[in-house]
Amino acid sequence: MSEELKRIEELKKIVEETDNIVFFGGAGVSTESGIPDFRSVDGLYNQKYDYPPETILSHTFFMNRPDEFFRFYRDKMTAENAEPNNAHKALAKLEREGKLKAVITQNIDGLHQKAGSREVLELHGSTLRNYCMKCGKFYDISAVMNSDGVPECECGGRIKPDVVLYEEGLDDETVAKAIDYIRNAKTLIIGGTSLVVYPAAGFINYFKGDKIILINKTPTQADSRADIVIHDSIGKVLSMFL
Repeated sequence: MSEELKRIEELKKIVEETDNIVFFGGAGVSTESGIPDFRSVDGLYNQKYDYPPETILSHTFFMNRPDEFFRFYRDKMTAENAEPNNAHKALAKLEREGKLKAVITQNIDGLHQKAGSREVLELHGSTLRNYCMKCGKFYDISAVMNSDGVPECECGGRIKPDVVLYEEGLDDETVAKAIDYIRNAKTLIIGGTSLVVYPAAGFINYFKGDKIILINKTPTQADSRADIVIHDSIGKVLSMFL
């Protein structure tokens, strides 16, 4: 049996024996659904635009150049037609079985909920939710996608996607809840994240449980802290739970 197969078998045994798992995931969870990540060779940060993505996706740029922001946003940040992959489906199944307590995600695509997960903490918000900055009225994604230029509310206010832009802070309540889940988990599965985006990457420091499992295609700075490290596709690895 290869080393990787041994690690996968060990992961299977851990999941079978625990009913308090928390999953913490990033962009790599959704790449298998056709959504590009930010830092891979084919990711958004390696594509060419008039401005770097970090600049476009900042609060300052959104306020000062909204036309340019929404051109990029509609083209690159939304994924209306994306479907959950085996990783999303497996996590939803583990939750239904009472093993998984929560999914904590850095993704903004809503695919965990689409797969059936109920307890999903979206650290960076969601493209599926939008609101008027003036009156607070809620709009779904169609209000942004089916409008031209800068989408406006019927009150005349600008509609803003409910996503955390650069220069904006994470939602305090979501952060507190995520830390609480991680602190009380027996097993923490980390998947599809390079663990370089803070403060989210620092959340694993709150884990006090038994096992950390890390599934990512490439090595991360937290590999040495994990009990099991699997460098492979997360959809492929988690599909054994379907």
